[in-house]
Amino acid sequence: MASIRDRVKQLVPTQVTSRVREGLVDYGVRTSDRRPLPDFLIIGTKRGGTTSLWNYLIQHPLVPRLFPAWNTKSSHYFEENWGRGEAWYRSHFPTQRQRETLENRHGGPVRVGEAAPLYMFHPLAAQRVAALMPQVKLIVLLRDPVERAYSHWKERRTNGVEPLDFAAALAAEPERTAGERERLIAEPEYFSEPYDWYTYRARGRYLEHLEPWLAHFDRAQLLFLPSEDLYRDARATYRRTLDFLGLPAHDLPDFKVYNDRRSAPLEPALRAELTEYYRPYNEALRQRLGLRLDWPDQVA
Repeated sequence: MASIRDRVKQLVPTQVTSRVREGLVDYGVRTSDRRPLPDFLIIGTKRGGTTSLWNYLIQHPLVPRLFPAWNTKSSHYFEENWGRGEAWYRSHFPTQRQRETLENRHGGPVRVGEAAPLYMFHPLAAQRVAALMPQVKLIVLLRDPVERAYSHWKERRTNGVEPLDFAAALAAEPERTAGERERLIAEPEYFSEPYDWYTYRARGRYLEHLEPWLAHFDRAQLLFLPSEDLYRDARATYRRTLDFLGLPAHDLPDFKVYNDRRSAPLEPALRAELTEYYRPYNEALRQRLGLRLDWPDQVA
């Protein structure tokens, strides 16, 4: 049996780590007035390559990571953490002095951002972002909604929060998410796990979720990237993103795919049903945005 001293030794690192984390969070908030708001947001779509694009961007010497270092790609402020306030949000970004140090070292403009795929889908996020950061640049990845929905389900399944098969999960979606969007609007600090987890079909109706962003921001502030372009030629999509953000060219040694989930192909009958379902939504999206979206829903 372990001695009391041994048990204390085992506990101390955990306690110290906890104190360090709390201290860093507190420091970030206390210095929030020195931390400018971000220059860009990757707002979607979920399972559309946002994690990969984010990881490519933070390899650029002029795109710093979030603060503290354990934050991966998002504060989730505009959906999950709205009640924490602006000082808490600012605490996630580098100070003005840190920005200036990077600019002097690398001879270019710093661009700070975060990537949060739920922002595009949340009914209040666009107006919240517009009120706080009206000049921010917005990056939107758009994936074939059939593949996106299936990938979303695979992620939920892998994470242990989806007991249903894909067909059953699609059938259960209306009941599982009933009233959640309305509650998010009625209760500004409410966060809905069902709205995040189980909206497999709804999230692929992209245009209805993009309309608030198009209403609040000038089109020049938005960059729309087909996810399929990222998958086919990540280097070209990365360069296009750097140009949009006003960053100097910076090549990467490789373009690793993040959060890829291999599995059996989607059952053909279900694929056909979803393809037909999304056809009018995809056509409206193409017409509204003037985009070439190489998805298999188009009639030849």
